[in-house]
Amino acid sequence: MSTADPILIEIVEGTLASVEKEVETAIARTARSPMIRDAHDFRAGIHDVRLRKLTGRSYSALVQPIVRDFPIETMKPGDVYFHNDVYLSEGGIGHLPDLCVTVPVFHEGEVVAFVQAFGHHDDIGGAVPGSMPSHARSVFEEGLMVPPIKLWDEGVPNEAALRIMTRNSRMPDSLAGDLDAECSACLMGARRLAELFERYGRQAVEECFDAIISKTTETFRRELLSKVPEGTYVWEDYAEHDGVDEPRLHAQRITLTVDHAAESPLTIDFTGTSPQAKGPINHAGDYADGVFLKKWLAPVLRNLADTPERMAELDVNEGVVPLIKMIFPEKGTLLTPIFPAPTNARTFVILRLLGVLAGVLAKATGGRMPADQETIRYTGVYGTDADGQPYLMREVLGGGSGGRWYADGEDTIHVVPDSRNIPVEFAEARWPFRVERLALACDSGGPGMFRGGLGYDKHIRMLRDASYMSIADRSILSCWGVNGGLAGRPFRVEIAGKEMEGLVDDYPVQAGEVIRIRTTGGGGWGSPYDRDPRAVAADVRDGKVSIAGALGDYGVVLDGDRIDEQATAELRATLRPPADRFFDRGPGYAKLSGGRAQAGVDEL
Repeated sequence: MSTADPILIEIVEGTLASVEKEVETAIARTARSPMIRDAHDFRAGIHDVRLRKLTGRSYSALVQPIVRDFPIETMKPGDVYFHNDVYLSEGGIGHLPDLCVTVPVFHEGEVVAFVQAFGHHDDIGGAVPGSMPSHARSVFEEGLMVPPIKLWDEGVPNEAALRIMTRNSRMPDSLAGDLDAECSACLMGARRLAELFERYGRQAVEECFDAIISKTTETFRRELLSKVPEGTYVWEDYAEHDGVDEPRLHAQRITLTVDHAAESPLTIDFTGTSPQAKGPINHAGDYADGVFLKKWLAPVLRNLADTPERMAELDVNEGVVPLIKMIFPEKGTLLTPIFPAPTNARTFVILRLLGVLAGVLAKATGGRMPADQETIRYTGVYGTDADGQPYLMREVLGGGSGGRWYADGEDTIHVVPDSRNIPVEFAEARWPFRVERLALACDSGGPGMFRGGLGYDKHIRMLRDASYMSIADRSILSCWGVNGGLAGRPFRVEIAGKEMEGLVDDYPVQAGEVIRIRTTGGGGWGSPYDRDPRAVAADVRDGKVSIAGALGDYGVVLDGDRIDEQATAELRATLRPPADRFFDRGPGYAKLSGGRAQAGVDEL
């Protein structure tokens, strides 16, 4: 039992959340690059001196690589540490554009906590603008690797290191501005936390830290994990291409063992995951006992909460770590790559793992998990503007989330908290193109009793010659449906009528040509023939489902705005299959699996 004052626990917990939000707000207001300032592809985190993440609003990187290379007792007020080296980050950094700054917090001359921020920056060198070469075969093609270094020493910036980094970037001004914003914001956050220790004392505050983490552990164990029956469950899903080999199924497999009496009731075994790819879809996750992946995957467990409102109340901090044991395969797989394997498109793997955990839990719980989503892909253009200056527009467009057992999926969301698309007005004022359409992609959500969320439909007309780039998965495979729900539509890009692949570095686009982008729709939940026909008619009125989709996907016959109930009942009786598939992977799976409609692990 905690000995901390319960009122003080609430004060400390609220202060941590406030400081984290203040740090992120400061970064957003002072950064220079569109990726950080406008798209908000970054996050902050607060960790205690035991390297435990205290805040739960967002995932963050790790402090472990900093204290590994710089002992805590050598740190001084005003120090700022920096790193982006994937293989020296203990699993906390996935690809080189994610730059991380860490600031120690001091009380009475001793380190008591850390404030950290990391985000996706425009360019850190490498073979292509944006530092994400889709055909890379080595991390040396992906940009500048920086192991943990002291970027500021007692408040004095290391100008030599900053000069090296900006010299390697195609966007040196925005990189310098972003780093300055992040360092200054974290130093501000460290001062705020120091005030908390000064006000209440180190012992009392650290007791509150223990209580906050313990509360998460017990809440997840009691409210969430107790809903998963004991046993062993297996499922897998796939990335479809790596940028080097021809498209094929790159498997990520989870064998989930549930034992409520064990110290760690969930064992996640990744054995069966495919060998590391030649291209950049690898993720170096097998460091520090997988502590980053534990915190990355744990939000999926919140779907087991009794209500959506309760789900939204649950934070994911270090308290989830003791509940999960991870078993990694030997070196040389997608999750255990060997240096210098490339990693810049590692989102294909870590986003798929969220879906694999959701899928295996769906098998365990009879479908009480959402269908699949794919809510990150990088699209963009680069070239020179009317003044002859180089530019890079890169956007992290979201997609639709999966249908849930109680509601439709959400439209055009992004897995990164608080992130957003780039405003049209800003984009057209800054770059030489026009956005002619920004809308929901009709029929993109997977049909189901609860429909998958819709993706974007975006049309960009270039005003000057440029090059198109894309780092995107789910261009062949679809977001799967569950419990009788059907798969959503995959990612698709057309330029002047030519369909693009998901991984593109430099496709030439002529002035006047239009880039048409449709992002993924989430999978459906439950049979579409059980969806209320009134909900289908409402979707048609809203432009989310076409009349043809209402007829073919849902078996709903419309006469204008009126539902023909008799014809609908008769049509649904002919369309409904004898038995619903528990998982529906969509037609793209058959293309890559040799004609199979289902994987062996799909059977309940």
